Amino acid sequence: MRMGPGGMMNCSMARHYQAMRIGIPAPYAGMRNPLAPTQETLEAGKKHFLSHCASCHGEQGYGDGPAALALNPPPPNLHGVLRRGTARDDYLMWTISEGGKAFGSAMPAYKETLSEEARWQIIHFLRNL
Repeated sequence: MRMGPGGMMNCSMARHYQAMRIGIPAPYAGMRNPLAPTQETLEAGKKHFLSHCASCHGEQGYGDGPAALALNPPPPNLHGVLRRGTARDDYLMWTISEGGKAFGSAMPAYKETLSEEARWQIIHFLRNL
């Protein structure tokens, strides 16, 4: 496993390895986005992403948001995350919902902050970055 600064494994890779070895935790395992990727859904996802995610992940998802410099570990480039085979709907819903605390990341859990519909909208937006 590749380690990041200070010996800490890249958090997105730690989540990826857990998904590969153990699977996606319940209740997220097997979830599929129920929303159609309409223009309205994509626009709503973009709005939520810009409001809740872009400060760290950057407006285009490259991990270069204004808050990213202060974070250790830094937020991942979402374009790389989305290319992984594990980046299915259930994986992305798990990530957004539970945040990164279990993996040593400052990413907050959004399951109490954003509705399930808003999280699905963000996932559609991410797939169209």
